[in-house]
Amino acid sequence: MRVIAGSAKGKRIESIEGILTRPTLDRVKEAMFGSIQFELPGADVLDLFGGSGALAIEALSRGARSAVVNDKNPACVKMIEKNLSACGFSDKARVTCEDFVALIGRLSRTEKRFGFVFIDAPYADGTGREAMELCFRNDLVSEDGCVILEHSRSEVPTAAEGLCELVKTKNYGKCAFSVYKRL
Repeated sequence: MRVIAGSAKGKRIESIEGILTRPTLDRVKEAMFGSIQFELPGADVLDLFGGSGALAIEALSRGARSAVVNDKNPACVKMIEKNLSACGFSDKARVTCEDFVALIGRLSRTEKRFGFVFIDAPYADGTGREAMELCFRNDLVSEDGCVILEHSRSEVPTAAEGLCELVKTKNYGKCAFSVYKRL
C-alpha cells in the first residue's frame, strides 16, 4: 500500500499480516479522497478503526491539519505509529488504543469537532453504522463536516434518523463507501 497523493505521495504504508484487517483498496481510497479533496486542507480528521493508519495518513498528506487515529488492537497502534513516523506526520497525529464507543464518549467531552470522520469497521456486525450514529449523536462532526463509512456493497447503512442524511454511495467491487452529513 502506498500514499496516493500529496506531500507523502509514494510513501509505503505497512500493514499487519495475519490479523483480521482489511486495508482500503487504492482505487476506493482514490475515489474517496477525490470526492473531498477541496474540503480536506486544514480539516481535523478522525479515523476510528485505523488498522494501518492509511486513511488518516492520506488525509494528512493531502493537507488535513491534524488527525486522531484509533484502533483497539495494540499491534495495529504500533504499526500506525510506525507509518505516521515514516511519512513524517507524527507531530500532526494522536494515536489512541480504545474501543470506539469509549473514544467517542471521551472525545465528546472536548470542544474539538472533526471535519471528516473515517469509519472502516468490520462489515458484518453493524459496527460501522453504530459508530456513524454515535459520532453524530455525540456532536463530533463539525457543522459542514461528514462521516465517510466503508461498508459491504450489498448493505448500505441507513442514515441515523433525525441526525444525518446519506449524501452519496460509491460502489467498488464487493465494497462501497457512503458519505453522511448532518441535518
